[in-house]
Amino acid sequence: MQQVQKGDTVNVHYHGTLIDGSTFDSSNGREPLQFIAGTGQVIKGFDDAVMGMETGDKKTVNIPVNEAYGERNEDMIMEHPISEFPADMKPEIGMELQMGDDAGNVFPVVIVEVTEESVSLDANHPLAGHDLTFEIELVSIG
Repeated sequence: MQQVQKGDTVNVHYHGTLIDGSTFDSSNGREPLQFIAGTGQVIKGFDDAVMGMETGDKKTVNIPVNEAYGERNEDMIMEHPISEFPADMKPEIGMELQMGDDAGNVFPVVIVEVTEESVSLDANHPLAGHDLTFEIELVSIG
């Protein structure tokens, strides 16, 4: 039977949970996730986990933070004057926004603090700082 090797296009079903058992993502009810193995299209721990799997194989892997989305970086929390926000917008903690940089890249941020003068935005990935567990089923190779 064929085993996954670097460069193979793979299709997998997955269920991702945090240490407390709560689900953060799942392909249940959707098409399988397709990616090219070993090319960095998914987090390192997930990429490594599918290597050597055969069609139909199932496994559960624990992925440490350094092979997932990394540690939280406090430098990724930015404070902006509330006057920079549209007058008709009421910033609230937990609100998700999109920001752009000078190079034209767009990335998600979450409001983590609101004062009378400023709004603090967190650009860390929502799963940064977390160890992750994935149940993976290899649906197909190629």
